Amino acid sequence: MRGRAGRGPLRWLRRRVRLGWAWALDYAYVGYWQVHGFLFRREAAAYARRPEGSSKPPVVLLPGIYENWQFMHPVAEHLHRAGHPVHVVSKLGYNRGTVPAMAALVKDYLEEQELRDVVLVAHSKGGLIGKYLMTMPGAGDRVARLVAVNSPFSGSVYADFFLAPSIRAFSPRNATLRQLRENLHVNQRITSVYSSFDPHIPGGSRLPGAVNIELESMGHFRVIGEARLLAALDEALSPSPSPYPSPSDRPPRDTPEHDDGAGPSEPAERA
Repeated sequence: MRGRAGRGPLRWLRRRVRLGWAWALDYAYVGYWQVHGFLFRREAAAYARRPEGSSKPPVVLLPGIYENWQFMHPVAEHLHRAGHPVHVVSKLGYNRGTVPAMAALVKDYLEEQELRDVVLVAHSKGGLIGKYLMTMPGAGDRVARLVAVNSPFSGSVYADFFLAPSIRAFSPRNATLRQLRENLHVNQRITSVYSSFDPHIPGGSRLPGAVNIELESMGHFRVIGEARLLAALDEALSPSPSPYPSPSDRPPRDTPEHDDGAGPSEPAERA
């Protein structure tokens, strides 16, 4: 009995260490790609060219706050090799503006480039921009679907602890976020992909009425460079019908053994 009783605190400690390590790796990933993007700048125009012989739909990348498009370089490289012309909206900069203002910049880009049947691939705040764009007159009909990665569709309670307006905008009480939450119609054209543990979005990124895919990944940022995310993007952008009709939720893609005793993740319930 004594040995069994001691397993609980040990399991709790192991999980805390595991989550703390995941958090540290997450910020190390951010630091690496911010420095990499500064030192090794890539020309966005090269990705916008349609690969020879490909008829796949154009992709527009929408990075998160304080991220420029080069933070999503692994995604851009992968999707371009897969045959998609990949566009970036340079005017977004480091994405510090409001969601409506940033969505307006994307709308202008789609019109300038005469893009239609676009697939938006977004990270974090980019998912909010993408959903807002889909509700805008003259822009929503240009977008076929949105694939959002770790996007705070319901906000983050941590936002209330910050003074910067750009971060406080993620509060669940924010008027724009409430407006987006109430708009359920476009959710059927959204795939929300999210980590099993996201330290920045404790409420998760599950979106009612959307296709929800939980990855056995840990962190808010590091998932961008993971093979399992790239595979999820390939599936989400595939023209073949999904075995999980929308609206529905998908079970997690992977179910490795957990060392915290919790066992494999259970499939998410239907919204």
